[in-house]
Amino acid sequence: MLRSHTFALGLLLAAAAPAARADVTLIGVGTLPGDATDLSGLKGKTSDGTPHDRLGGMGSAIAYTGRGSEYLLVSDRGPKDGATDFVCRWHRMEIRVTPGTKTPVTLQLSGTTLLTNEHGQRFVGSLDAFSHRAPERNLRLDPEGARVGRDGTVYLSDEYGPGLYAFNASGKRAASLPVPAHFVAPKPGKAPADELPPKSVSGRQPNRGMEGLAIAPDGKTLFGIMQSPLIQDGALDGKNNRTGVNCRILELHLATKKSREFVYPLHDAGYGVNEILAVNDHEFLVLERDGKGGNETEFKRLYLIDLTDATDVSAVSSLPAKGLPAAVKPVKKKPFLDLLAPKYGIAGAECPEKFEGLAFGPDLPDGRRLLLVTADNDFLADKPFRVYAFAVDRAELPGFQPQQFEPQTPEKR
Repeated sequence: MLRSHTFALGLLLAAAAPAARADVTLIGVGTLPGDATDLSGLKGKTSDGTPHDRLGGMGSAIAYTGRGSEYLLVSDRGPKDGATDFVCRWHRMEIRVTPGTKTPVTLQLSGTTLLTNEHGQRFVGSLDAFSHRAPERNLRLDPEGARVGRDGTVYLSDEYGPGLYAFNASGKRAASLPVPAHFVAPKPGKAPADELPPKSVSGRQPNRGMEGLAIAPDGKTLFGIMQSPLIQDGALDGKNNRTGVNCRILELHLATKKSREFVYPLHDAGYGVNEILAVNDHEFLVLERDGKGGNETEFKRLYLIDLTDATDVSAVSSLPAKGLPAAVKPVKKKPFLDLLAPKYGIAGAECPEKFEGLAFGPDLPDGRRLLLVTADNDFLADKPFRVYAFAVDRAELPGFQPQQFEPQTPEKR
């Protein structure tokens, strides 16, 4: 009897004891020098003296291609925030992650693709590559979000528009996807001041467009997230200082082109969203951060959000700067990963300002999920490009569904 009671007591204690805490572990950091060259074959220099073949800015977006350890990384609009004639491009890179080895994260560039419109004209990051008379013919592009579809189609979100575009494997734009008019600056211009109140009273703020892009695991739906609130959503005060916190997420069904919109509330009006990554068809990781680097850095976090009970605000013409009407429910949001936690050793003098890319890769040998986080080095020769590889215990993301890909022939890549 004593043994029986002892056994029963043991079961009760085991049931009452808290479960072991799942965790997210930093495996390692892969780096490339800031003055590395890409495989574009371009010669000469941009208007600010940066080599045309500089391998930079590609931390803006990272997407798994579904092929082994290959990822697609996208350079943004180039040096000096749109002041140069940088040719837009993406890169294919082998990122191999082997936990516990001397070099746990290795990076090897395998290709660079220049981006063109439907007529073969190259896209550039320059603010000046813009026409008021025929905006549909604009050649300026600021790709900030990227995902690879089931069939190898590459989807890019453009911060300038904002826009959503489909590209084929050779880098040629195949389609422009619909973005609701209230997201778009009604009077786009060549200078940020041209796109702020009183000249623009709606649409995205300059340099705060569709910064992140996710794709559902089945490849049927895209999710674009704005870096900051739209102007009509209480984004700015009378002096054009940022005061709003309610960012919009656009859900777009690729076959029907039907869309919905949801509200993501920022932690602080001074922060911005830089990426969204699908966990399944309703849960996502969202990267939110401040605009500081080095020892001044204060906030770089990933949140797990859920759209399940969120209100579709497509028909809501404007949102308040803070708070929401009783009838509007934002996405559910909870902390997932603090990149500045002391255990990771990221904070400090070398901490990047611009963490901007998120991607899941193939599961690690021990079954944990692989999460890659990239930082944009702004094409600066003295700033290395970094890829941070994290191992995520399965218990942290119990609803995770891997992205589906169709077998791709070399010709479709």
